[in-house]
Amino acid sequence: MSTVTQQPGDKLRKALQWVCETLEEHPEKTRTKVFKEAEIRYDLTPKECEFLDKNFAEMEKKNC
Repeated sequence: MSTVTQQPGDKLRKALQWVCETLEEHPEKTRTKVFKEAEIRYDLTPKECEFLDKNFAEMEKKNC
């Protein structure tokens, strides 16, 4: 029986990819809401969630 291990950052990369696809397909959704959903969907750690919030979700507040 083999165990598949994830590389550090795999969940975060997958979450970011999903966020980009979701925002493209659903422009009516807010960036913040999509990021929060990704954090739950991909079971991100608190540190990963903080990184996303600081570096990406806050961009919405700055109108980026």
